[in-house]
Amino acid sequence: MNLFSFSAHFGTEDDCINHFKSERDKIGLTCKCGSTEHFWIKSRLSYECKKCRSRTSLKSGTIMENSNLSFLIWYKTMFLMSVTKKGFSAKEIQKQLGLKRYEPVWAMVHKIRKAMGNRDAKYTLEGMIEFDEAYFTVASSEVEHEKGIRGKGAVGKQNVAMMAESTPLEDIDTGRKEKQVRFFKAKVLDGHGGEEISETIKESLDNQSIVFTDKSTSYVDIADFVELHVMEKSSKETTEETLKWVHIAISNAKRNLLGNYHKIKRKYLQLYLNEFIYKLNRRYFGDRLFERLIIANITGL
Repeated sequence: MNLFSFSAHFGTEDDCINHFKSERDKIGLTCKCGSTEHFWIKSRLSYECKKCRSRTSLKSGTIMENSNLSFLIWYKTMFLMSVTKKGFSAKEIQKQLGLKRYEPVWAMVHKIRKAMGNRDAKYTLEGMIEFDEAYFTVASSEVEHEKGIRGKGAVGKQNVAMMAESTPLEDIDTGRKEKQVRFFKAKVLDGHGGEEISETIKESLDNQSIVFTDKSTSYVDIADFVELHVMEKSSKETTEETLKWVHIAISNAKRNLLGNYHKIKRKYLQLYLNEFIYKLNRRYFGDRLFERLIIANITGL
């Protein structure tokens, strides 16, 4: 969807409200009493339960909940965040929206990124999986610089687990295999031990998967949680062949984050990775990416 198409479909607040209600109606709404039947009160932008008469606002239960920003502002922001794979900083989005205050825009953008992560967290990777860790640049305090930590946990670096389904896409009708692969995941790690790696594997991968890694000592327990674990000694050949796609994802993520954002704080890195992975997994969606982001908004909590 380009700017002219967006403006034609979502030029007013009512356009956005009507579209959002339509998408929410498709998903359905369940009252706290368990009923799924509601009246629509247009003047209040709220649903009223036919059984217990309690009301639920259109924003309630979505990532827009408790936000005073208009539907039009939210829609414009989601458009900007989906229109390009490189993304925009919150400061640039504030400028494009013409808003005076930065804080509401910053909060809105991070809520959308959280919704992206929650949406992808519903799915597990399966088949042939490449797994590796990478160290991303993050903002560091003066105290951290004074400590001068080196190696794992170094100042200004944060380790991230990156996973890639390396099973090539295959056309069901022709049997032709594509050069591209399927889905990715990224998770910021709190530590460097095997326990957290194992926990990441359990929550991110199907237990029937085959996992490829290098020979890091942190990976020795992965075989307990998957069908097969293949370890290869780190080398140029391993990077370019066995772990090809996961390293491409790592390289692209680092370039994307460094090129668009400055001084990402450690505690917010996962949110930025959520956006990168969400769009990477939907790289062939085209115009549908914006529509999928609306659904992620509705189900994001």
